[in-house]
Amino acid sequence: MRVSVFGLGYVGCVSAACLASMGHEVIGVDVNQVKVDLVNDGKAPVVEERIGELTAEVVRSGALRATVDVREAIMGSEVSLVCVGTPSEPNGSLCTTYLERVTEQIGVALAERGGRHTVVFRSTMLPGTCLNLLVPILEKYVGGTAGVGWAAEVGVAVNPEFLREGTSVRDFFDPPKTVIGELDPASGDAVTALYDGLPGEVFRVPVPTAEAIKYADNAFHGLKIGFANELGAVCQALGVDSHQVMDVFLADRKLNISPAYLRPGFAFGGSCLPKDLRSLVHAARRADVSVPILAHVLPSNSDHLQRAVELVERTGKRRVGLFGLSFKPGTDDLRESPLVELAERLFGKGYDLRIHDANVSLSRLIGANREYIESRLPHLAQLLADSVDEVLEHAEVCLVGTRDPAVLAALPHGDGPVIVDLIHLPDAEARRTEPGYVGLAW
Repeated sequence: MRVSVFGLGYVGCVSAACLASMGHEVIGVDVNQVKVDLVNDGKAPVVEERIGELTAEVVRSGALRATVDVREAIMGSEVSLVCVGTPSEPNGSLCTTYLERVTEQIGVALAERGGRHTVVFRSTMLPGTCLNLLVPILEKYVGGTAGVGWAAEVGVAVNPEFLREGTSVRDFFDPPKTVIGELDPASGDAVTALYDGLPGEVFRVPVPTAEAIKYADNAFHGLKIGFANELGAVCQALGVDSHQVMDVFLADRKLNISPAYLRPGFAFGGSCLPKDLRSLVHAARRADVSVPILAHVLPSNSDHLQRAVELVERTGKRRVGLFGLSFKPGTDDLRESPLVELAERLFGKGYDLRIHDANVSLSRLIGANREYIESRLPHLAQLLADSVDEVLEHAEVCLVGTRDPAVLAALPHGDGPVIVDLIHLPDAEARRTEPGYVGLAW
């Protein structure tokens, strides 16, 4: 394929050289004449493992050249990769100046080009940037509406990169995944063809999803590093070998390094997680070790629970049903259950509340479990309903915090109470378009 790559920094330079080595005919574009001259001399404008040799090889073979002329690049290509920088503004917001500028320039050139051309954004940008900012810029200069009446056939896609500086050439040829946010199938097809032959799973998703995935990855990477460093600092203060701790931690591929706990849903609770987090944070403070990540896990959990309360408040309705009360399915353990906390907050705000949990019976609660619920919800006996139907008949709004098959089978569609989904119901995708459905776990 004939490819133009806009921006010859780390991402653009590596993408251009690697694509050229795969057999594509690549034109690099940059406003900096020095970078353009370096590439045309067979030299990489960045310092990176293997990039120097690779650039020299593909320039020598004629597969890669560079220019400062946007029009020349557009006329000589069928796919354009936009790899310009999106730095932070002083207030932390995303700077899209370079993205907007290059999109305008591409739009102007495309207006006179004719034929099919696909614009692929590799730059990191927040969800909504492409559809709400960049596509309208292209529409303005190219003419028509995206996917409908373009003067030229212009495709648009978002293709975030997963290249680590220092190993980016290796990462390009052995990616953890390829993500293609496509405006239309033809756009996705063009990007798929561009990377044909590379290993790893390909995900073709809506454009905003592709934009968000890059942020999910980087936020989690930062979180992992911060978590390891904070835990290391606490262990050191307590005289424990943190690397030995993490070796054992990392060996657990069932719960620790796995998909476990990484699905958006409701708040956590129970007799272990809150207690142990509090103890660890307290130990760190006694040792004068600052652990802002660990210290904010429980406040974050509480804020997420409050979002559920706010969803109920927004309905304007007063008769509320709650399905589920124990802290997790298959148990009657109510200790530090987020659903108990939710019920307590709603009851305290004067809502007329009915609760059903098939596993919870006051007559069977004993010991610390009974003491806990009596201290938090002393009126539980009058709030508990014997059946699912009793709750549904009472409620104008129902919060679903359980996957009990009896509850899932009875939940109405359309007419009936507003359904507030706390757990991402199995049929959540179908319910999403219903006016009486609100999801916390989206």
